[in-house]
Amino acid sequence: MKLFLSVGILTLFMLTILSGCGGNDPSTTVPKFFAYVANRSSNDVSAYSIDTTTGALRALAGSPFAAGISPSSVTVEPTGKFAYVTNTNSGSVSGYSINAATGALRAIAGSPFAAGIRPSSVTVDPTGKFAYVTNINSTNVPSSVSAYSINAATGTLTAIAGSPFAAGTVPISVAVDPTGKFVYVANNFSSDVSAYFINASGALTAVPGSPFAAGTNPLSVTVDPTGKFVYVANANSADVSAYTIDADGSLAPVPGSPFDAGAGPSSVTVDPTGKLAYVANANSADVSAYTINADGSLAPVPGSPFDAGDGPSSVTVDPTGKLAYVTNNISSNVLAYYINANGSLTPIPGSPFAAGTNPNSIVTVKR
Repeated sequence: MKLFLSVGILTLFMLTILSGCGGNDPSTTVPKFFAYVANRSSNDVSAYSIDTTTGALRALAGSPFAAGISPSSVTVEPTGKFAYVTNTNSGSVSGYSINAATGALRAIAGSPFAAGIRPSSVTVDPTGKFAYVTNINSTNVPSSVSAYSINAATGTLTAIAGSPFAAGTVPISVAVDPTGKFVYVANNFSSDVSAYFINASGALTAVPGSPFAAGTNPLSVTVDPTGKFVYVANANSADVSAYTIDADGSLAPVPGSPFDAGAGPSSVTVDPTGKLAYVANANSADVSAYTINADGSLAPVPGSPFDAGDGPSSVTVDPTGKLAYVTNNISSNVLAYYINANGSLTPIPGSPFAAGTNPNSIVTVKR
């Protein structure tokens, strides 16, 4: 049975559909690839090795790894040494060191780290110095973004002076541009995008014109790897807003924006080449695929949308750009696809792969 989003039920549903690179293992010249999935209802993180030839996922020894209550988002910092997970119902961020040889997770000293009330999304800037977490509610302001400095040796998070920083209403997703200058936050209830400049300390300052209008009830925001464009998946208007990034970090709609998606788009990502975009549609149980034109506009690839599992909640592309993965919140598994030359998706043998209960978010990393 299909589920259909409404503003009235979105507060409950959005937490069930939320949404790296590092040095090589010194013991071998062959890079290792891993995937991590935050499972909201089993309160843990599933960890897998990725076979980059077949795309298959294999559970790592010790997986799943314990998290806080209702983990909703997972990210890995750029060196591939540390992973971070927001725990929505325990108001914290779990931090883990990643074993370079095995991919196993181990809690770092001081973890979990305090966040605001109901943290929903986490990301790390491309320098690996700063982490940002959206808080649906906060003790200081109704909705906010917590900012942390990251200890390069230990992975420990320390709150930055002035944190948390004000956001729109129900900030649900956060992304940093590849230059490390700007932060973008999708605000679900105010249906807009907050944009910030990152100061030398990691503190945030609103850019001119922020916030910028989005579609209805945005759930996910991403920045393309060229740093030219921002894309936002809008759950209740069933479309994707696309923007160009101006020199000061402000946003301007690209020609033709917004672009049609499936029902209840919950997650958007761009492949490492910046040529393809994918959107997980929670209510139509599929994935929309697009080519990205030179001006940032989106054009559906042949065959789009592609079937997914029940309640697709998060989509990502692996560091090679050859494989795509989608978490299915209701069927509690991960679908894997080959990315064909034209951007279309083909399910790989053995897919889907088992996850924990209600997987929300997935990230892949090269070690």
